[in-house]
Amino acid sequence: MNDRRKFLKESISTAAGLVALPTLPNELVSVPAIVSATSLGSDGKPKAARIRFSVIGMNHGHIYGQVGAVTRGGGELVSFYAKEPDLAAEFAKRFPQAKQAKSEAEILNDKSIQLVLSSAIANERAPLGIRVMKAGKDFMSDKPGITTLEQLAEVRKVQKETKRIYSIMYSERLENKATVKAGELVKAGAIGNVIQTVGLGPHRIGLTTRPAWFFEKKQFGGIICDIASHQFDQFLFFTGSNQADIVASQVGNLHYPQYPNFEDFGDVMLRGNGGMGYIRVDWFTPDGLKSWGDGRLTILGTEGFIEIRKNIDPGGREGGNHLFITDKKETRYIDCSKENLPYGEQLVDDVLNRTETAMSQEHCFLAAELAIKAQKQAQQIHLKK
Repeated sequence: MNDRRKFLKESISTAAGLVALPTLPNELVSVPAIVSATSLGSDGKPKAARIRFSVIGMNHGHIYGQVGAVTRGGGELVSFYAKEPDLAAEFAKRFPQAKQAKSEAEILNDKSIQLVLSSAIANERAPLGIRVMKAGKDFMSDKPGITTLEQLAEVRKVQKETKRIYSIMYSERLENKATVKAGELVKAGAIGNVIQTVGLGPHRIGLTTRPAWFFEKKQFGGIICDIASHQFDQFLFFTGSNQADIVASQVGNLHYPQYPNFEDFGDVMLRGNGGMGYIRVDWFTPDGLKSWGDGRLTILGTEGFIEIRKNIDPGGREGGNHLFITDKKETRYIDCSKENLPYGEQLVDDVLNRTETAMSQEHCFLAAELAIKAQKQAQQIHLKK
């Protein structure tokens, strides 16, 4: 129980855009109140409640960022359910206004609930999402929202039949202010036509705080399927690709033989109809870094390039959300800490209007498909040292 609480405490700090020491202070974790907009990295005030939503499954602390995004967008958290008593108790402390449901079915049968959020164990998210959509509700999953091609096929089928929303919160783009700003700059033509993205997703492992499922590939999906789903989302978004092939991918467990079903390194080279991409993800962030990872994104255009330092700037600037843009005239720095995060509001709009402003369903599924395929065909790395 204590280890799981530590894991949640640390994983809350990995919400994209948050810069934190290896763990957050106890007062932030245990405060019995609605998560404020500022604690989730947004300066926007929550809108008046426009939809009612619930949470089922909270095995990763990303759920708190998910709740924050929807709350800011105009959602009212009504109820929650987790089969693990300690996780439910922790969630109840944070959201005392929400009712603790006795079962998943209680939420699925509540016709007033329009949207369900989940950060359940990764390989359980798609089956849950299918049940949610069949119950006539929209679904927002933590990443990875889907871990196998079989799950993907069934999710696509049910989504098409029910016309419900299946959204995956790729938070390194949707909840990172510098990445949101980069999207605006690219759309405005600031660096010409994008031809390549390079996405780096290093993470701190925190061995003593991770639950058992974290080390089981069948449950977390593999390092590319899991972490790199963020980078696939960004590649598709910034290159404008709606088709892509995996050129090469590789994975390995290079440092943790005590966890034989774990992977600590992976990288991918891919080619889309709108540009090329390179992705590297790993679990090797050292304790000396004052953040869970030095996440980077470089966007290469025909007229310039953008570099984003998402969580920390080793060069010395405080906080996160750092953007550097170089064009034909100059290099300039943009502090993006005051930018708004539109995803939550857009998703609530989509729930109400049956639109796709937050993320198209095609994009959501293609990012997951590419991550799964790259994971599935990855060559195994064996270093002799």
